[in-house]
Amino acid sequence: MTAAVVSPVAYMSTVAVGVVLGAFLCVLARRRPGRWTITVARVLGLVLAVDAVSWWTLVKLGRGDWSIESGLPLALCNIAVFVTAAACWWRTPLLVELTYFWGMAGATQALLTPDLTVGFPDPEFFEYVGGHVSVVLAAAYLVIGLRILPRRGAVWRVFAITVGYTAFVGVVDLVTGANYMFLRRPPDEWSVLRPLGPWPWYLLSAAIIALALLALLDAPFWIARRRAERSRSEPA
Repeated sequence: MTAAVVSPVAYMSTVAVGVVLGAFLCVLARRRPGRWTITVARVLGLVLAVDAVSWWTLVKLGRGDWSIESGLPLALCNIAVFVTAAACWWRTPLLVELTYFWGMAGATQALLTPDLTVGFPDPEFFEYVGGHVSVVLAAAYLVIGLRILPRRGAVWRVFAITVGYTAFVGVVDLVTGANYMFLRRPPDEWSVLRPLGPWPWYLLSAAIIALALLALLDAPFWIARRRAERSRSEPA
């Protein structure tokens, strides 16, 4: 059977539906807060959990192309799906911070430069687009809709966790001979890593850019935190 060709119209339409739904939920949660907002968050978490499980059972294992070199859910976007599902269910500050920064910096980039070889209505199309869109949607909903804002020091916490996780994946690559997160060699096809220099220098370039993106994403909340601190320090 010939794989469905990736259609830009189908892809952009699916992403647009997610963007509109996310904006609607954020506005509604801020204007009409209530217990329903928690139910929506948990539904998002369940959707993400189902997406993650079905990806590996239906797409990877179901097609019989699983291998330890490429079949483990170790890419940062894979882990972000699990973290986001947990954040939607429990809404703890650290999980929400990871969801926000990983979602907005990582999943958004994956949507802008999709790594898709199949199109609508292939199951892999829905798994890829649905998973990434849901992560971004959940990140916006938790932070903007439910107002669970990143705390002071969130940038450095998330960056340190990201570096630590990357080191763990590097050990897995070394033991298995895999190339998860392209830590051992660059991808064969063109990717956003190519302009960042040759291996291993693109790893350092990517880390610097990642830190800058985290700081940029935190900037609106940094300003808000500064204003809140000033207001609290002013005499009544």
